[in-house]
Amino acid sequence: MKLRPLGRSGIDVSPLCFGGNVFGWTADEATSHAMLDRFVDAGFNFVDTANVYSFWIDGHQGGESESVIGRWFRKSGKRDRVVLATKVGMAMPQLGAGLDRKRIEQSVEDSLRRLQTDRIDLFYAHADDDKTPLEETLAAFDRLVKAGKVRALGASQIQAPRLAEALDTAERAGLTPYSVLQTWYNLVDRPRYEGALSELVAARGLATTAFYGLANGYLTGKYRTRADLSKSIRGDRALPYMEGNGPKVLAALDEVAAEAGATPAQVALAWLAAQPSVTPIASATKVEQVEELLGVLNLELSADQLARLSAASA
Repeated sequence: MKLRPLGRSGIDVSPLCFGGNVFGWTADEATSHAMLDRFVDAGFNFVDTANVYSFWIDGHQGGESESVIGRWFRKSGKRDRVVLATKVGMAMPQLGAGLDRKRIEQSVEDSLRRLQTDRIDLFYAHADDDKTPLEETLAAFDRLVKAGKVRALGASQIQAPRLAEALDTAERAGLTPYSVLQTWYNLVDRPRYEGALSELVAARGLATTAFYGLANGYLTGKYRTRADLSKSIRGDRALPYMEGNGPKVLAALDEVAAEAGATPAQVALAWLAAQPSVTPIASATKVEQVEELLGVLNLELSADQLARLSAASA
């Protein structure tokens, strides 16, 4: 496995990150553990979750995904083989939302307990908080890094001006800066990242992790008609991509997949991984789907294939 630097964090990661948003939700605990075993045993090392996963389900309180991962760490003994990312900032029971010092300090302790570990490799601000001074947020994160509870910091769902302000604030105050941006990016949703954000990432030496890399499953080719949406309880999330250039992108994926002896999902993720500094995040609900994800490792698209996909999705 050829690992890649995660921005300026000093951490090296696999070219694909396994998304834990489904753990304890659409993937039960036994399946989640089996998928994690397969992913890590294949040489991949990057796993992403958040304290809020899966708060949105009736009867859940948040922390379900972290707890599933924590029990897997305890059972498997594979903690040292994983670069673990989690997040703080979204609304949680008895905690609320935000990135003030008290919430960050409480959240990291809660996450460490659920994850049954002594450190978090990458700790994200899950969403921007314009009500808390950036220096308070960054100072709280910096203390966690200095205490050894967190190795590196990232920002998720943040706009370019605020990210630039955060980087400048950290530099001016001598605090640990964000080294990773997590954002929405895939072949049918490029404008949120390309432009100001991607230019800032390149200029400041950050890495990017791309969530919804398969556009809620649309780029797998599973959802081609409205009738297909019933194939999954999350199927309706693919509906918006059936408009605009979505079908054109699927046609290009089908064409390149046929040429490469790959699946549309593998090609979509390989296109993302070929973008400068980008590591795609993808989740699965079955071990068989993890096997498909692992195939991305050996898929290298030609310059012509990448160009055709970019043109179809422009």
